[in-house]
Amino acid sequence: MFAGPVHIPDVVLRSELLVAGWSPDEIRRMVTRGDLRRLGRGTYTTAGPAPADRRVEHVLRVRAVVRRLDPTAVVSHASAAAVHGLPCWGLPLDRVVVTRARVSGARRSAELLVRAAPLPDHDVTSVMLPGDAGTLRVTAPARTVVDVARTYGFEQAVVVADAALARPRRDVPPLVTPDELVAAVADAGGRPGAAAARRVATFADGRSGSPGESRSRVAMDAAGLAVPVLQYEIRDAVGVHVATVDFAWPERRTVGEFDGKIKYGRLLRPGEEPGDAVYREKLREDAIRAEGWTVVRWRWQEIRPFTPVLARLRPRLG
Repeated sequence: MFAGPVHIPDVVLRSELLVAGWSPDEIRRMVTRGDLRRLGRGTYTTAGPAPADRRVEHVLRVRAVVRRLDPTAVVSHASAAAVHGLPCWGLPLDRVVVTRARVSGARRSAELLVRAAPLPDHDVTSVMLPGDAGTLRVTAPARTVVDVARTYGFEQAVVVADAALARPRRDVPPLVTPDELVAAVADAGGRPGAAAARRVATFADGRSGSPGESRSRVAMDAAGLAVPVLQYEIRDAVGVHVATVDFAWPERRTVGEFDGKIKYGRLLRPGEEPGDAVYREKLREDAIRAEGWTVVRWRWQEIRPFTPVLARLRPRLG
C-alpha cells in the first residue's frame, strides 16, 4: 500500500495502482498527461521522460520487473552491472536478467531472462535504492564481472572489469579488488565461459580511466602494439609533474590520449564553459610536447576501426 492517498512511488505496478484506488481511466489519463510513463507490461514510473543514460532506464525496469518475482530471483549479468553503476557499453539491456539458484528452469520472455546457476551466499549482496524504495538483491560485484565476462564479448567485459577495479578517488576503494576477481573466476570453475572470464580477469586493469580507454586497450592488443603504461606521470628535467597521460610508451617518448566528451565534462571547473576546458587541455599538451614527447590523440569514433590511429602510432612505436 502507498504512504498516502495521492502518493505514487517512482516505480509502480498497475495492480498496485488499482488496489490503491486509481481507476483504469485515471491511469490512462495520467499516462496521457505524462504523470506516468510506461516501463513495460503493467509497470510505470513517475520519473519523467526516459533519461539519456540507458543504464538509469534499465534500473527502473529492473525494479519494476523484480516486484513481480519471488524473492529467490537475484538480479545478475548486465542488469547487475547497471545496478552497480558499472558502464554497460555494448551490453544488451533489452531484458532484465535474474539468476535463480537452481540446476534448471531458465526461461526467456520479452522483458525477462531467467538463468539457473549456483548462487552461494557470498555471491549475493543487497543494493540500497534511492529514497524509501528499499533494496535489490543483486549478484556481488566480483560475481557480476565474471558473469558478464562468461556471457558477453571480450571488449564489453573488459569495459566492465576495468571500471569495477578502478578507484573512484584515492580515498575510495574499488568496487572489486584483484584478489576478489581472481577468487570469483576460480569459483566459476567449469561453467560455460569460464575460460573467457579468466582471459578478461588477466587483461583487466583498474588504471583504465573510461570505457573509451578500455576499448582502446583492447584495440591495441588486437593490433599487436607494445603494451602501454597506463596513467603515466610525465615530469620535467627537475622532476616537476607536468601531466598524467592515458597511455605512454616511455622508451619511445610517445603519449596516447583518448578524447571523449565525458572526459572534457570532468575537466570543467565551476563557472567554466566547455571551451575553457579544451583550451586548458591544449596548454597541457603543449607542456607535454615541450618535454620532447609526441602526443597521438583519438576520439570515440576512431576506436572501431582502429586503423587510422594505428597509422599514427606505428611510425612512433616501430
